[in-house]
Amino acid sequence: MLKSLASLVFYGRFARTFSALGYQKAKKHWIKEELDFSGQTWLVTGASAGIGRAIALEANQWGARVIAVARNQAALNELKADAMDPGRVQTVVCDLSSMSAISKLCQSLGAEEIKIDVLVNNVGVLLSEKVTTTEGFEQALATNLLGPVFLTEQLTRTGTLMPQSAIINVSSGGMYGTPLKIEEMIHPQDPYDGVAAYAMHKRAQVTWTHRWNNAHSKGPSMYVMHPGWVDTPGVQRSLPVFRAAMRSILRTPSQGADTVLWLASNRPEPFGEGIWLDRKNQAEHAFSFTKQAKASPRDLDAYLHEALSPYQGAER
Repeated sequence: MLKSLASLVFYGRFARTFSALGYQKAKKHWIKEELDFSGQTWLVTGASAGIGRAIALEANQWGARVIAVARNQAALNELKADAMDPGRVQTVVCDLSSMSAISKLCQSLGAEEIKIDVLVNNVGVLLSEKVTTTEGFEQALATNLLGPVFLTEQLTRTGTLMPQSAIINVSSGGMYGTPLKIEEMIHPQDPYDGVAAYAMHKRAQVTWTHRWNNAHSKGPSMYVMHPGWVDTPGVQRSLPVFRAAMRSILRTPSQGADTVLWLASNRPEPFGEGIWLDRKNQAEHAFSFTKQAKASPRDLDAYLHEALSPYQGAER
């Protein structure tokens, strides 16, 4: 009962902002501009469906070469077929919950001397049960946080990401419901709560973004954005009750992708806090309790180092 009441409060608090209603309201104040990503190379993870697919297709439409990464080759083939210029779409199958698979991907890109202008860490999963990868990580944690961190660091280390590159992390409104937690995130309690786990991963992603920019003042710059509530296959599969209740006002994948495209085009100066939503840097805390974290950003740094250093081949 308490959990249901908390959900009602949460959804009621954000319905007008995160839904298509919020998008349409914000759009009234935007200056219309033509995008031009000609000559750029983008790498988009989770590109086979939903927001990632929309990002890949629109970046391609505006001139970018897109390296689309996901697990499903058939879905990637459909993406390429639907692209305005299929010749500028390269599909790569990779399990982004596997650090070994990510390492091979980065080695391949390095061997081809590919330079990435925009990296979009879009991949995300919300699981209904706890699954452990062969590398010993909880699968959702590996996919949502460890994989993006490892991918970004490896691409930066090898020079595939350049100082002038942009890194855009796709977060979620779920992160507004939790403070930064480390131990609970690493070792989720039974019974497994996929929604709570996902929220913790996305909160940590926001913290990591700010830590990255503190440590990389000369670039590449990193942004974290919230796409709003979007009607994606992932939402349909993982949050059927939420989707049924909110379906009439959910955003389209293209609407969810908008701020990613805008950030890549405009490259604003990174903020030391906040999260981008509808082309504006918004507060990253909506409730006072999420500011009262027992874990610190340094604790997150320490955990990421401990978890990923065996796969790095070098010190962080």
